[in-house]
Amino acid sequence: MNWLTYHLAHPGPGAAFPGDPNCAFYWKGRYHLQYIYNNSTKGCSFAHVSSTDLVHWTWHSTTLTPRTTSHGMYSGTGFITKDGKPAIIYHGQGSGRIQIAFALDDKLEQWTKPVAINLREPSGEESKTRQGDPDCWLNGDTYYGTTGGNPPHLMKSPDLKEWLHLGLLLHDDMPTTIGVKKDEDVSCANMFKLGNKWMLLCISHGLGCRYYLGDFKDEKYLPEFHAMMNWQGWDFFAPESVLTRDGRRVMWAWCKVSGAQSGIQSLPRELSLPNDGVLRIKPLRELETLRYGETGEANLTVKSDSTQALKKIAGDTIESNVTIEPTIAKEYGVNVSCDANGSGFPITIKSERKTLAIGKIEAPFEVKQGEALNLRIFLDKGMVEVFANDRQAVVYMQQHKQEDVGVSLFSKGGDIEVKQVKGWKMKSIIEVTEIRVVESYKSTVSKIT
Repeated sequence: MNWLTYHLAHPGPGAAFPGDPNCAFYWKGRYHLQYIYNNSTKGCSFAHVSSTDLVHWTWHSTTLTPRTTSHGMYSGTGFITKDGKPAIIYHGQGSGRIQIAFALDDKLEQWTKPVAINLREPSGEESKTRQGDPDCWLNGDTYYGTTGGNPPHLMKSPDLKEWLHLGLLLHDDMPTTIGVKKDEDVSCANMFKLGNKWMLLCISHGLGCRYYLGDFKDEKYLPEFHAMMNWQGWDFFAPESVLTRDGRRVMWAWCKVSGAQSGIQSLPRELSLPNDGVLRIKPLRELETLRYGETGEANLTVKSDSTQALKKIAGDTIESNVTIEPTIAKEYGVNVSCDANGSGFPITIKSERKTLAIGKIEAPFEVKQGEALNLRIFLDKGMVEVFANDRQAVVYMQQHKQEDVGVSLFSKGGDIEVKQVKGWKMKSIIEVTEIRVVESYKSTVSKIT
């Protein structure tokens, strides 16, 4: 009963341990994603799914396995070569080397035998640099890549065969005021151009998911800004991104959350960087195709230090959109998973602390002077994802009783005026697959009879 409805989750339950999303592509009309799947005593494999809309997914045969690669599959990324072919670069588990393989078919089910990179120092000697979770991208006619770890390193190649070690990834001029040390672990890296900056999406195994914004100087990455995307354990971890057919940058991450089945991928998020330099984080617009049964309420007043239950919106497989006018209230927000007495799980704006609080998490977020608050809240059984004014997003897992599905508004230290609340039930992303299986079965039976 607690199985998720519209999040991508590995089929199960089972003994395997699915994890990091890796190697994402848009290729020949489909999006492809691999994720780590530990189903072998000989090492990890890459499970493979594809989609036309980043919402409904189809599983492919698992072909990137220790049996076919001669090593396990640890984190990496996908990229398109200069001659327009899909390729993957990843950490070959047990090999101690970064490996590269190239697609042999348009379904991305068959791959060349992986080849370990040849990394050398400017002197021509073989580099002794640790080869961990890599990334690779094209800048002009040159391939650049990271080798993950603490600290991260940078390399470049003209042909993906011979690689030159350029030294540390991060520039000596990196500011000391951006909230993270220069030698912090950079793993599961993903470097791409966003707006007029280069964004480095990554993890630290100690801190979790995070990102830098900056540029390149002297063939080094020079961060100008750093922020977190995760604030508790590995709730939001090992990010990966893809460029959509219409040019949007979309990311998601592995959610290893307490009390849930393993192998959950977050909802896809659209990233953008407008001229003000503040990262925007929005739920994937294609998720709106899952909506049905719209309801709503408008022009509600919630008095200070009180709670008001919504009459038309309830459920644990829903999306809700709440707009609250500017207020002097100290704490206010939305309760979900409410019981019959109105007690629920709070999603709270703490004005004085300048945070968005959900469960044990307090993420930095401030409603500007005179600005309305917009919360988009996605409930998928126990999975809660919240997007606030397109400037912050938080994931949390909150188990609840099956009958506790109420939604309410609350305020402390001042009244709030709620301009409108809209809610939708959400379809299962598995429904399309189930229909196809049934129709295929009917067709087979018809041919046999």
